[in-house]
Amino acid sequence: MARKRLFSEISPQKTGMLPLDHGHRMYWETTGKANGIPVLFLHGGPGSGVVPAHRRFFRPSRYRIVLFDQRGGGKSTPKASLLANTTQHLIRDIEKLRRHLGIERWLLFGGSWGSTLALAYGQAHPERVLGFILRGIFLGRAQEIDWFLHGMQTFRPEAARAFREFLPEKEQATLLKSYFRRLKHPDAAVHLPAAGAWSEYERACASLLPGPGPVRREASPGQLAIARIEAHYMAHGMFLKENALLDHLDRIRHLPATLVQGRYDVICPPRTAAALAQGWPKAAYRVIENAGHTAFEPGILEALVQATEAFAEGRG
Repeated sequence: MARKRLFSEISPQKTGMLPLDHGHRMYWETTGKANGIPVLFLHGGPGSGVVPAHRRFFRPSRYRIVLFDQRGGGKSTPKASLLANTTQHLIRDIEKLRRHLGIERWLLFGGSWGSTLALAYGQAHPERVLGFILRGIFLGRAQEIDWFLHGMQTFRPEAARAFREFLPEKEQATLLKSYFRRLKHPDAAVHLPAAGAWSEYERACASLLPGPGPVRREASPGQLAIARIEAHYMAHGMFLKENALLDHLDRIRHLPATLVQGRYDVICPPRTAAALAQGWPKAAYRVIENAGHTAFEPGILEALVQATEAFAEGRG
């Protein structure tokens, strides 16, 4: 069962842009075995997008691999748009994609915000889900948003100080409100530096051993999309009722699940994954002792690939 590497690089077999509401168009792609086990990859963020390495968690001879970019992120258009961009819209988008591809049920694979969206979609449409493989659990609760804004300084005080001191002193007591105002501003001279500071803060906290380098104040369009849309979702409580994903676990508790959590995940600390595992006793819960947040840390990567292999073997 042990596998410490991703599967070989693979190109998408089909791609498309699916029209949505309010002028949104969603990028999607499929690869792997046409009649294999359908699996949907849910990227983090919100506001980021898929990358080629995301296809490689799944054995292509066993899986029909579906990737897509959520509203405003990746190749989806319009880029960095907040219009009609909520968790409920994303759930409807996933259903539209499922119907478009003619898939009856699929395995959900997601980390960080991707775990949140997987749980939210699964609880809305449990009859469409084969199971879950989730990493770096985030449940969208107020305490988790507050941890991102303030708690991460416990482990990364230098990064948190740079994040805070990017703002004028009079605005530092309202981090989310102040950043969100800048990130929404139409002037690139205002929103790009804010996106750069936000992205650097998150980058510095994402890995067990973050790489060295100076703080980058300017951001790319992709970094703007992540920062702007993340702030938008956080400012609105991730568009979820407080504790909703734990309160409605009964809707999906019968489905198989694997939860993979880095012991030293600074962005999504283990207490959140532990709360989910406690409410989902049949879920396989793996804590990776020498890992942080990202899916590509060696121990987490290995556990995720093992989970996809185990699920495929169990499905015959």
